[in-house]
Amino acid sequence: MQKAMKIAIVDDEQDMRQSISQWLALSGYDTETFPSAEEALKKLGPDYPGIVISDIKMPGMDGMAFLKKLMGTDSALPVIMITGHGDVPMAVEAMRLGAFDFLEKPFNPDKMTQLAKKAANARRLVMDNRQLRKELSDGGQIMKKLIGTSPAMERLREDILDLGQADGHVLIDGETGTGKTLVAHALHAVGARAGKRFVLISCAAFEEDALSKRLFGPMMPEDSRLPAIEEARGGTLVLEDVEALSDQLQARLLSAINEQGTPGETRIVAISNLQEQNRTCEDVLRPDLFYRLAALRITVPPLRQRGEDILTLFTRFSEQFSDEYGCDSPQVSAQEAAQLLQAPWPGNVRQLINVAERAVLQSRRGSGTIASLLMSENEEMQPVMTTEGKPLKEYVEAFERMLIDNTMRRHKGSIASVMEELCLPRRTLNEKMAKYGLQRADYLV
Repeated sequence: MQKAMKIAIVDDEQDMRQSISQWLALSGYDTETFPSAEEALKKLGPDYPGIVISDIKMPGMDGMAFLKKLMGTDSALPVIMITGHGDVPMAVEAMRLGAFDFLEKPFNPDKMTQLAKKAANARRLVMDNRQLRKELSDGGQIMKKLIGTSPAMERLREDILDLGQADGHVLIDGETGTGKTLVAHALHAVGARAGKRFVLISCAAFEEDALSKRLFGPMMPEDSRLPAIEEARGGTLVLEDVEALSDQLQARLLSAINEQGTPGETRIVAISNLQEQNRTCEDVLRPDLFYRLAALRITVPPLRQRGEDILTLFTRFSEQFSDEYGCDSPQVSAQEAAQLLQAPWPGNVRQLINVAERAVLQSRRGSGTIASLLMSENEEMQPVMTTEGKPLKEYVEAFERMLIDNTMRRHKGSIASVMEELCLPRRTLNEKMAKYGLQRADYLV
């Protein structure tokens, strides 16, 4: 389940602190109180996992000076200011300095709760983005996101490590939903540019004129950013949906590439999402640009070619959604495991995530099956599954591995508990774990 958002309440009046704290605690927040701004500043650092509610008029450091200190430490920290009657101009000035909003005394507690919820949602988004950026700058962490032990995924990870150290431009292609943007992040994170700028532009998200300005300038007066081609200088520029570039923009991009001379200055990673039958990125891009962008190439494998990775991914995603919704993960039967492995997955990993979330929601309601979800997702699938085209032994082994993996996770690596639940002697469990590459250390908390 998602942790309760923290709220720091700063007010020199004890009764006011306690009443605000009690009301917000009843609304599910984790509150902490401070009698002065000076005391609060000892606790509120740049990554404080919550929001602040502060009175404006306080002895010592007042609310305005407190706000300036907080904004200097973390300008994205939501601070709600409490003002007395007649101090609205001061509150408006606080908003100009970066306050999230203000409440005028006497205020309705429900209004305070609504405002706190709005601020908490904004803070959660900021913290999630910071965590994502931190993970995406860590090559080791991002490689862990490329889950799977199938030969296809082993090759993909090897390609990323090899090409990450190279200097040429890269073309990433593959079916929709396979994780091409994640691969682009990984290429940047494991290479020499890991500490440099990573700029991602979706070419399909702009009209041609707007895309031209975003890529090459001139930028609009109100936009403080540099054109992407300069913003990414020395780092990585990722162009999603590169096939959406018009002939004119292809020519300008080729010219920009030629002007920088070598890929060492800025690496361009082009992502192709072309889904038209019998057409490839090579058919759409002008040849001279295509061969510059495709100096190095990675094709991300579709989910249907990744074997039992499907079960591993389904388990991970369903566990994440179970934590989020506060319920148990759905139990997968042998028949459902076979159906997961045989499904065509036209939407690939993105589709699997959707199925996992819906399976968790069904499980929470106590209705529906994974099989019924797969039938609704893939109309071409038949209710009675066969093992045509794949030995039965492979389905059995995949299910067995998933079952041991899930049980080990649930019991946090307790061998005795797993032996009891699965009715397996220790030697047999050890042999099967060794066979499937499962290590007890990975499950210990």
